[in-house]
Formats: sequence, structure tokens, C-alpha cells
Amino acid sequence: MHTVWLTALALFLATPALAGPAPHDSHGKPSIQLPLAPGGSIADRTLPAPPAPSSATLPTSRPSLDSASRLQMPTPQTFAALLSPSVLPAAVPTLFAAAPGADAERNTLILYDSTGAWAWLGEAYAVQTGNLVSHASRYTMHPAIDYVAGEMDGYTGMIYIGSTYDEPLPTALLDDVLATDKPVLWMNSNIWQLSQRAGDFGTRFGWMPLFYNFDEALTVTYKGVDLTRSALAVPSGLLQTSILDPTMAEAVATITDSNGVTSPWATRSGHFTYIGEIPFSYVGSDDRYLAAVDLIGQVADPNMPDRNRALVRIEDVGPDASPNRLRRIADYLYSRGVPFSVAVYTHYLDPNGVYNDGVPVSQPMSARQSRRVRAALQYMVERGGTLLMHGYTHQYQDIPNPYSGVSADDFEFYRSHISADDYVIYDAPPAEDSAAWTQLRIDAAFAEFAASGLPTPTIFEFPHYAGSAIDYQVVQQNFGVRYDRALYAAGWCPNGACGSGTPDYTRIYGQFFPYTVRDIFGSIVLPESLGNVEPVEVNHHPPRSVQDILASAQRNTVIKDNVQSFFFHPYLPLNQLKKLVQGIQGMGYEFVSPETLKDG
Repeated sequence: MHTVWLTALALFLATPALAGPAPHDSHGKPSIQLPLAPGGSIADRTLPAPPAPSSATLPTSRPSLDSASRLQMPTPQTFAALLSPSVLPAAVPTLFAAAPGADAERNTLILYDSTGAWAWLGEAYAVQTGNLVSHASRYTMHPAIDYVAGEMDGYTGMIYIGSTYDEPLPTALLDDVLATDKPVLWMNSNIWQLSQRAGDFGTRFGWMPLFYNFDEALTVTYKGVDLTRSALAVPSGLLQTSILDPTMAEAVATITDSNGVTSPWATRSGHFTYIGEIPFSYVGSDDRYLAAVDLIGQVADPNMPDRNRALVRIEDVGPDASPNRLRRIADYLYSRGVPFSVAVYTHYLDPNGVYNDGVPVSQPMSARQSRRVRAALQYMVERGGTLLMHGYTHQYQDIPNPYSGVSADDFEFYRSHISADDYVIYDAPPAEDSAAWTQLRIDAAFAEFAASGLPTPTIFEFPHYAGSAIDYQVVQQNFGVRYDRALYAAGWCPNGACGSGTPDYTRIYGQFFPYTVRDIFGSIVLPESLGNVEPVEVNHHPPRSVQDILASAQRNTVIKDNVQSFFFHPYLPLNQLKKLVQGIQGMGYEFVSPETLKDG
């Protein structure tokens, strides 16, 4: 048995994998990860797209379900089942709860591809879809090949993510999609199986899938707003559609190539919407991902409320902060009627004296020399501020992780280093990572808040937006609410049952949200989608100005019920914060407190 296990593990690890994660700014957050594209090039985006289809021409025959081959990470617990001559029945699908404020009557089915060498991407895409759906609906996700006839009857809408070319879809699924009048969103591959099954697809829906287009098309227009598409997505293709009857079908989003030729990116006919690619690959701040988010929301709840809200968070505030700057920020935001949050770590460490002439520094928030910072934080609370727990020390031990070992420079719950070509690489969780280790750090931070006389925080933000699956579970148990972008690992949600698998930290991916969600760890996650001002290039990340953030905010307006959310470091000029706040208010958005969003 031991030999069989090792052989299977070696085969699994031999499949295409990702490089280490991505760079981040020197005072802010990572842009999630640095994957290898299918062709092997480095890509500063979230998830890669599936490999390009072998031909632009669509298949003319359906694959057999009997030939389906799943690729899943075997575990000692499941190995006996894999070797058993009998076939075990599919597990009961997990029902994921929605975020606060969602319509209790909505329940969405998410189906994804699970066969072939890139099967792990299907799970990752489904996780991202589920996180977004949770804003408005409960949901269940599981492999499409496990679909059973009539299953759709128990749901208010369905989303299918076609990431494996010619995934053998059950006939029952195709028939139920063709028969339903519930909202359906179909992404990318295998739409040809549906059109072949219908026979009269073009007559019934008013459009037809044609072929894969590999022209360079980098602009997607949705609701009159131009969104970006990474050039790295081009080799995977865009499935071209043709609208046969404009009275029945329309291009709800279009894509424009380098020659100025425009074609459908997303096509809709009544209750059925189709996107011609995977919108979760190579995502950026201004990406066509934003259009996909809105289209997903229309399936999750077609009657989602249309609110214009905003959040601002003051970032990386520790015992070494400038109390005068904190007070000036509080005064300005209070004068504008803007509630805000403050991300606080409670113990400043410079263990090697990097910024103190070689003399180590250890300064807890409760120390006498921190009294003016404590007073400034109390003042911020009185002016409408909410204190968040932003880790304990916001660094790890006395080693660079990846920069200096100093608080606010480094990761706390994840190991990292800087590569020879100046990228930040996420290595793995710390060797001592465990529920007990994470709990000790959270308890130490709680103790410092109490000893400092500061309000006990009820919201957590991971330093540099990175932690292990264990860490996320511990934070869920202590807080139930996070305010960040999340980091996920492939293999955590086999067959849609999150937490039943083993996280693969060589395949990590992240996601930003434009509104409140309840993610796969069960936590309510308050959104941060706009990033922060960064004056200089850091680790291949270009500078990001006030104008860049406001331009991203304008693009986010395509999403119904979106929240414009950014963070700001207090060492930057106050005038930049003023421009951001006034710019977002000028778009018609109202700044609210994080507590407001916690309630939906």
C-alpha cells in the first residue's frame, strides 16, 4: 500500500504546476500569486487559463462519460476507495451559506469540470464563483459529471464553468439546461455539447457557438465601460458566437481586437447567458472579471438591491505610528461624515535593528512609549473609527520574510522570499503553523488590546492578505468576519466539500471581492477591491496613483450593489486621501462603517 501511495503521489506532482506567488508593495498587499501560464511564461495574475484547445474548430461528437478521468489528490483515507473494485455513490453535496442580507429563498447550483490534467483549475474556478454567489444566494458546488436528472429543480439558478475541453457532460445536465426557464450562466468550453443536443439551438436561442478565436483582443466593453483583458489570456482563445436573431439574443458584453473588430464576449438569450472564456484567469484591478461578477450576481439573485456604498481603511497602524498623522486623518474623515476602519497590529518588532542602527526594538502597544499612539487610536474611535486586528506583530521571527523582519514590512502567517529577478515568492506556511500557534498569536494581540485600554476588535485582517487554511479556520472561530482579500489553495474542496481535502500550497490563488461575501471558510468577508496608493514601483509592480484607483472605481460601477473599498497608509500625504474620498463620493457613493456591511 505504501508503494502504491507514493507512486500515485509522484504522478500527481508531475502534472503542470504553478510557480511561487506574486510580488507585493513594500507597505501593502500581495497581488496574490505568480502562476506559470500553460506555455510556461510568468504571469502576474491570479489563476491561469486552461490550455488552448487543439483546434479552433468545435468538436462534432460528444465524449463518453465512461472515458472521464478525474485528477484528484489521493489521501490515505481515500486510497482504499480508489483501489476498491466497487464504485462508491457520490457524497451528498455541501450546502454553503450566503452572506448576511442575501435572499433566503435563493439557492444556486455551481457545476465545474473535474477531469484531465488541469482538473484542479475546475475546483479553483468553482471556489471563486461560489464566493461571489454567496453575496446573494446559498449555493452548492460539485463536478458536472456527477449531475443527476432533475437536480436543477432544487435550485433557483445554475452556473457551469467549462474549463476542460470536451468534458463528458451528462445527457441529463444538457437536457435540464435546455428545458429550464431558470437563470443559467455557462462559461467557456463544451457549449457545443449543448447546441448539438438541442438540434435546433440556433432557432431556440437566436445564436450559435462557432469556433475559438485566438486574435489579440484586450478590451471588453460592458455597460458602456471598457475593461481590460490580459494578453496572457489570448492563447487560450475566446469562443466566438454568432447572433442569428437580434430579437432573441444580444451581446451583453463585447470584445474588441487589435484591428478594431468587435464581437460578442457574453451572449444572452432570455434566461440563458454565455461567456466565451474563463473570466477568472489573469485577473487585474480593471479586468473583465468585473463584468463576470455582475453576470454571476444576476444568476444568484436577479433582484439584488442596487446600493452605492464605500469603505476606507487606514492601514498598518502599530505602536510606532505617528499620533499626529492619525489625528489629522480622523479629523478629516469626521469632517466629511466618513466612517472608517483602522488596521492595528499591537506589537512593533525590529529584531535586528534594521531601522535603529542595529539596536533591536520591541515595543508593545501597552508600553509607556506607546501612550500617545493609544490616545490617538481612542481619538479615532471617537471620530467614527473601527479598530481591526491586523495580526499581532505583522512580521515573522527575526528573519527577512521577505524584506527586513520588521513589523508592517513582512508577512506574519506565511513564509516568503525575494527571487533573484526581484519577485516576491510565497513559499509555504511556517513550519510551526498549527491551530495552536495561530491561536497564541491572536490571543497575544487580544491581550495587548485589553492592556492598552482599546476596544476589542471583532474583525480580522491578515497581514499581507496571506495565511494557511488552518489560519483561516482559526480566524473564523475567533472573529467570523475578515476584511481583506483571501488566499486559497487547490485541493481544499474536492467534489465541492471544502475542508475535506488537503491544501496544495504549490497551487495557491487569491481573489478580491467587490461586495460582502461569505467565503469557503465560512467567514463573512468585507471587500477591498481598489488597492492602495503606491508612489514607486516595487517588485515589478508599477506605481499606483490616486487617479489609477479612481479609474478602477469607475470600472467597478458596472457591478450591481458594489462597494468601492480601498486602504490608505497614514505616512502618505493627507491630500491623497482627500482626493480619493471626494472622488468616490462624487460618483454617488456613501461611505459606511464595516459594521454596516457585516449586517448585509
